[in-house]
Amino acid sequence: MSPTQILFILVGYFILLIVISWITSRDSDDASFYTGNRKSPWFLVAFGMIGASLSGVTFLSVPGWVANSHFGYLQTVLGYMVGYIIIAQVLLPIYYKQNLTSIYTYLENRFGVTSYKTGAAYFILSRIIGASFRLFLVAGVLHTFVFDPFHIPYWATVAITITLIFLYTAKSGIKTVVYTDTLQTTFLIGAVILTLIFIITDLDWNVTSTWDHLVNNPNTQIFHIEGNGSNVFWKQFLGGVFIALAMTGLDQDMMQKNLSINTIQNAQKNIYIQMGLFLIINLIFLCLGALLYHYLDVKGLQFAGKSDQLFSFIAMKHATPWVSMAFIIGLVAAAYSSADSALTALTTSFCVDFLGYERTKPTNTKNRRFVHIGFALVLFATILLFNALNNDAVIKELFRAAGFTYGPLLGLFAFGILTKNKISDRYVIYITLLSIVLTSLYFYGMPYLIDGFEAGFELIIINGLFTYLILYLNSRWIKHH
Repeated sequence: MSPTQILFILVGYFILLIVISWITSRDSDDASFYTGNRKSPWFLVAFGMIGASLSGVTFLSVPGWVANSHFGYLQTVLGYMVGYIIIAQVLLPIYYKQNLTSIYTYLENRFGVTSYKTGAAYFILSRIIGASFRLFLVAGVLHTFVFDPFHIPYWATVAITITLIFLYTAKSGIKTVVYTDTLQTTFLIGAVILTLIFIITDLDWNVTSTWDHLVNNPNTQIFHIEGNGSNVFWKQFLGGVFIALAMTGLDQDMMQKNLSINTIQNAQKNIYIQMGLFLIINLIFLCLGALLYHYLDVKGLQFAGKSDQLFSFIAMKHATPWVSMAFIIGLVAAAYSSADSALTALTTSFCVDFLGYERTKPTNTKNRRFVHIGFALVLFATILLFNALNNDAVIKELFRAAGFTYGPLLGLFAFGILTKNKISDRYVIYITLLSIVLTSLYFYGMPYLIDGFEAGFELIIINGLFTYLILYLNSRWIKHH
């Protein structure tokens, strides 16, 4: 497909998003922006959250991981299933009972203002880095295939991308995002299915031969029991449990959608439906990865890029125009379904947690829009910073650092829910920073102590455990003084 054709398709897609925004923003108020007036259909939230959970990183990277880790990522996804159950049965009842707009208000109710502000600040930092990283990857693909041929500079590509997100989320926030995420998840899944159909058809396979190939393909090995690598089962599975808890259950971005549902029963249904869909769709992504590598070999294609470029290499250069079109829309949908909700959640968290709107005073709509613009500009600047660094290792370390900041949230919430102990609220920021330092020592130090050791998804558990233990020591000190 030519860049002009792709551009027309994207323009049509964005017009559709703007139309949805216009429809959903009628009769909207500030409660619509923060909680969707608690009237969001639970089944739409469940389906739309798949797109937000996957993001552009998953869309590009999971198929590429198959060469190195086979289907080992499914071990993490199985852990997610346990995490989702805990979210539904433990966290959601707490959030609904306290009628929270920002989930970090729980920390104020349990420990105090410093804990509350610390939790919200960690979320904002994590989401800025995480959302920027995801958009950075997608902006690179869009710039290469669409905007660069028109001699549009990279910064303009990023500006256009973020401006469009801002436009359709500015008025109704989460009320609009629930519907746009549903649309975007549909396109994301459609792109993967169309690519699968293309590969199977081009290889002249049927359902039986495709199944036989996947079963006998060494890349489809799921369980990795032995070794100290990052893909060993216990690291992947337990990491998945706590990643789901921290990055879904303790994340304002993800929980804001759940809290827009009218009843806790429907919110729990949403989690369980999302749980099943997440498992199925990730399995489809992994199957796509195995077939992409096989297609590469059978066709004798020369691919020298990075693993997360394989999907775009085949879809854009060696597939039919329909697959190329679906890939571009799916990629944009994957990025936007996480970025639009991230921008909305960042605005909500800052307005509620730091400006006090909807908690202690009515929202100043004009100020809320300034905050929304401000975070759009922050995402813009962060993406340009990533591009200026032009160093994959440094950028991935920054993304990893964002993951570190979920550990303190995990430890704070776990200590609050599992104990009745009091802590010294004013020391919480120092406790969480110490836990991050100790986790960094684990990450960089363990490979020197154990040959072949590689830290993986267990990092979030280690981080949360350090926070929990230091909070416990603090509570014991208070009790005896």
